[in-house]
Amino acid sequence: MEPVRPAKPIETSFVSTPKISRRQATRLLIGGAALAAIGNNAEASPLAPVKTPVDKERWNTATKKGLNWLIKQQSRSGGWANKSYPVAVSALAGTALICSGSTTTQGPYAKQIRLTVDYLLARAQSNGLVGDPKRDSRYTYGHGFAMLFLSQVLGEEEDVDRRTELIAALKRAVDFSVSAQTKAGGWGYASSKSSSFDEGSTTITQVQGLRGCRNAGLMVPKKSIESAKKYIYDCQNNDGGISYSFKSRGSSRPAITAAALAALYNAGDYKSDKIPPMWDYCKARLHKLNELSRGHWHYTYLYYSQVVYRQGTTEWEPYRNKLYKRLVSEQQTGGSWKGASVGESYTTAINLIVMQLDNGYLPIYQR
Repeated sequence: MEPVRPAKPIETSFVSTPKISRRQATRLLIGGAALAAIGNNAEASPLAPVKTPVDKERWNTATKKGLNWLIKQQSRSGGWANKSYPVAVSALAGTALICSGSTTTQGPYAKQIRLTVDYLLARAQSNGLVGDPKRDSRYTYGHGFAMLFLSQVLGEEEDVDRRTELIAALKRAVDFSVSAQTKAGGWGYASSKSSSFDEGSTTITQVQGLRGCRNAGLMVPKKSIESAKKYIYDCQNNDGGISYSFKSRGSSRPAITAAALAALYNAGDYKSDKIPPMWDYCKARLHKLNELSRGHWHYTYLYYSQVVYRQGTTEWEPYRNKLYKRLVSEQQTGGSWKGASVGESYTTAINLIVMQLDNGYLPIYQR
């Protein structure tokens, strides 16, 4: 099935900041939903309460419980403690909070989001890297997730000085990513200046981060995006899946294939003849919530959920119902999720992002 396409073609070099805020867009969506409900029921009153399905109430309860657990793990400095990936986990946790609709100025998690921004900006290096190479040997993960989070925050930031600070940090971050890209078009765990190694998962993180920056109105070189797309295509096997790395070709990996497909959608690529085989590969291996031989279950379904969401409601809703049922059943009493060696904050943040896709608050996750 061909995914839902944007109403207008998306350029791959620059997109200006939307003229309406996310809150304004949400009001329009809510208003449209109310009118649609009235149109489907002539006797309905505009003031009549909308009945919520029982399952959705359970999802909302689980989501709120998870968000409340997550904010309790935040340190005073604004980050989430993690031995291996402190910046990546903190950026993902912050992204989960803004998926709820809160901003740096409004909503129940405004304070925590502001603290996350403070934490990430404090780790922005003069060369543009958001991270600490001395503590994290795979710092490009954190850099990509940080770009994504900060770019989504920028659109709702009302303080002029903070906006100026965010824009300056994101401009440097984009420059760093572009300079860290290898000649093959991908990214590795570190800057290409120290290594020519690249692989799929870090490449996807950079593409989504760059797309988020572009959506926020920052200039992103078209050449960099096109090179990244070519890198993904060059890693494609005959079965439609994506291998770990262009240099280390091997069997296709469901996790990287799902992530690559989500990144290609983010890059505005819907028409390539490489896309349908990737979707077929993913759907055959992931749609039934299969266990994965290589692990990384939650990471995989973070990206595969984005892919299915973009297919439209016919594909998304049955899949969502099945996935959310599983996630709710696996939630711990306190609100967190286990299941990843990276830690509970990581798994919980990922699951909360997935469970809030229908909110549509973040441009990067919209259809």
